[in-house]
Amino acid sequence: MSEQKLRISFIGTGVMGGPMAGHLVKAGHDLTVYNRTRAKADAWVRDYGGAVAATPAEAAKDADVVLSCVGNDDDLAQVTLGRDGAFKAMAKGALFIDHTTVSARIARQLSVEAEGLGLLSVDAPVSGGESGAQAGTLSAMCGGTKAAFDAAEPIMRAYAARITHIGGPGAGQTTKMVNQIAIAGVVEGLSEALRFAQASKLDTDKVFEAVSGGAAASWQMLNRWGTMAKDEFDFGFAVDWMRKDLGLALDEARVNGATLPVASLVDQFYAEVQKAGGGRKDTSSLVTRLPK
Repeated sequence: MSEQKLRISFIGTGVMGGPMAGHLVKAGHDLTVYNRTRAKADAWVRDYGGAVAATPAEAAKDADVVLSCVGNDDDLAQVTLGRDGAFKAMAKGALFIDHTTVSARIARQLSVEAEGLGLLSVDAPVSGGESGAQAGTLSAMCGGTKAAFDAAEPIMRAYAARITHIGGPGAGQTTKMVNQIAIAGVVEGLSEALRFAQASKLDTDKVFEAVSGGAAASWQMLNRWGTMAKDEFDFGFAVDWMRKDLGLALDEARVNGATLPVASLVDQFYAEVQKAGGGRKDTSSLVTRLPK
């Protein structure tokens, strides 16, 4: 599908959506964008070209593919099913891909709504942060029918290096919850390890050299140990967003019966970071709640 030039609308040109939409332009597609804050959409068009729409419905009209990357469940419902939502303007057979991290419930709801309108729908939250969006190396976790995924996968190649079809509608969102649950525990462990090393008066650079090649290694250690030691926390994915994501996971666990004691505890720790004014710092700022 991506071999041909497509008419694509992208709803949400923020930190993640903006670069992702830009990669679609570079792939040769015609883009129309919508953003709730018009100035962001205008700035995107100045950088990449394309057109700005006044509403999601206007953006979606005549589009082969509509993508979204917005804030939360309510935002997603508004841009898809609201008064000026995209779904009512999309032609039968068009494809909808949502990259927002939201609840599995709304992902399943949108799949049902899309099917009733003759649309294909994929829930495809991503991992990789702002740097991954800019580099086009995101990981996409996808839920939906095989037909919908097969249509969406070539398009997502423009900005994602790893694209996995997990299962039916909502499976992408629940997989993103798995991702965030795993990260939460790793960041807390890394924070405690760093503070332990500092309390022991160890050279943290030498400690990193010693332990980063073995079983203790992780993406977080390789990319954040040094910056955490320097109290630098301006590297993308914010505490506010992590708390939203962990909240989704904890809500889903109440439905599926899973037990998440560590994720629940780390969510409380992140709440402490928020209360101290660190909501916009990246997730490695979890270490700041531990005394040096």
